[in-house]
Amino acid sequence: MSTTRKAALAAVAAALGATALAGCGSSDDPASGAAGTKGAGSKTVTLVSHDSFNASKDVLKEFTRETGYTVKVLKSGDAGAALNQEILTKGSPRGDVFFGVDNTLLSRALDNGLFTPYEAKGLDRVPAEVQLDAGKHRVTPVDTGDICVNYDKKYFADKKLAPPKTFADLAKPAYKDLLVTENAATSSPGLGFLLGTVATYGEDGYQDYWKKLKDNGVKVVDGWEQAYNEEFSGSAGGKKAKADRPLVVSYASSPPVEVLYADPQPKTAPTGVATGTCFRQIEFAGLLDGAKNEAGGKALLDFLIGKRFQEDMPLTMFVSPVAKDAKVPELFTKFGATAEKPATVAPDTIAKNREQWVQSWSSLVVK
Repeated sequence: MSTTRKAALAAVAAALGATALAGCGSSDDPASGAAGTKGAGSKTVTLVSHDSFNASKDVLKEFTRETGYTVKVLKSGDAGAALNQEILTKGSPRGDVFFGVDNTLLSRALDNGLFTPYEAKGLDRVPAEVQLDAGKHRVTPVDTGDICVNYDKKYFADKKLAPPKTFADLAKPAYKDLLVTENAATSSPGLGFLLGTVATYGEDGYQDYWKKLKDNGVKVVDGWEQAYNEEFSGSAGGKKAKADRPLVVSYASSPPVEVLYADPQPKTAPTGVATGTCFRQIEFAGLLDGAKNEAGGKALLDFLIGKRFQEDMPLTMFVSPVAKDAKVPELFTKFGATAEKPATVAPDTIAKNREQWVQSWSSLVVK
């Protein structure tokens, strides 16, 4: 997969001339960890993640003050590439905690035995429906986000055309040649959108649906950045590139990014979300099997679902916290969208069928 949700949204910020805060270790001098625990003598805990892990520096410094550990972030490409590297180094991991495996790839991580079970402190504040490995606690849910079709408000206002709301709408003649999506074989949002159609139309119906989309002129590109910043007319990048597609597969949290990094900030977001086209992603973190600093890794997992980190995520990683007591910034809720009934597919079902679905989709849509 060519991109993750955070990588995608960081690219929006880049298109608007902003520099996102990068996750980095605190400069504080930490004390030693607690005695009698594996890795207790190490002052550094290493977090392996995809390229776009973001956290405010003050938040990571607070973790250091509370625990005595400094966080080192090892970025390893997109989510799929990062996971593959950990599979290749199984048993001798490059870090202590892995962050960024989502429900579309969870089975691959668990089947390869990458994680040591650990029940993080504070899980009672996390809804049961996102604890997909609750019985064994090999991974801890950290955030959620929805892959959805975004639309260019100005285009539809100018055309006096109502924007689409559902998957079914996208196949209607009124929206012919308007949608661009990402390749499901190479892109995280592309795969999520495909899974959303499987969840909606079933294993027996999703191919017929994609035939209709193809006949209706859907355009497929390799990854999110090309789709959103080069093809989508509603994005900051799209406006510069003279893009001509007013519909794009992106995220429910894309509109707040367009607002946050605009100068001056608009009173309304220039883009909207078709909430009937959303697929729910859940992102997890886990203690890597063979971690050198197991004690620090456990402390970091506790912190990732703690209120301080959870409240920092919406405007640094543009995802929703899983902790029920975390407050979400007004800008995120005001300009973002909420899917009341996002599509979902069980991880074990994805594991059994992912390759087949992607191959069938590729043969039908790309070739």
